Amino acid sequence: VHSARVFRLAYRLTGNRHDAEDLTQEVFVRVFRSLHSYRPGTFEGWLHRITTNLFLDQARRKQRIRFDSLPEDAADRLPGRLPTPDVGYDEQTFDSDVELALADLPPDFRVAVVLCDIEGLSYEEIAETLEVKIGTVRSRIHRGRSLLRKALAHRAPTQHRQRVGGALDSSSHGGEG
Repeated sequence: VHSARVFRLAYRLTGNRHDAEDLTQEVFVRVFRSLHSYRPGTFEGWLHRITTNLFLDQARRKQRIRFDSLPEDAADRLPGRLPTPDVGYDEQTFDSDVELALADLPPDFRVAVVLCDIEGLSYEEIAETLEVKIGTVRSRIHRGRSLLRKALAHRAPTQHRQRVGGALDSSSHGGEG
């Protein structure tokens, strides 16, 4: 049960199956190593915190990595990026526009939006998970949703383009407190 939840969150954060599998494995390695420091509370919340922290650490690390060009024959040695049909079907819970828009969000915004709008956590739970103030959570969710609205504006019906984001705004979790 826990591994499926961690994988689902990892997939939403990373945007692809391979990275999600790696992140899920790393989460459970960290859980195993840190079990002695677990304090009674919600185990699921602890898993969310570990998953999001590891994702953010990886995202920050990737930003610092310099990529050198690959040799000309590298394409022949690298596995293809196209998923097999069964994997492709499993991964298509959101359409590609939404997946791309989520993947393009800065990591801090992506984490906040995914935890709120996909995982259903309250603002308070997100603040606890990320160890930030609730105002920071609200700001990240607002800015993340705003970027999603812009990225997906081309999909809004023509007569409703001015109000494109109403669906995202109305799906807010956590309310005013």
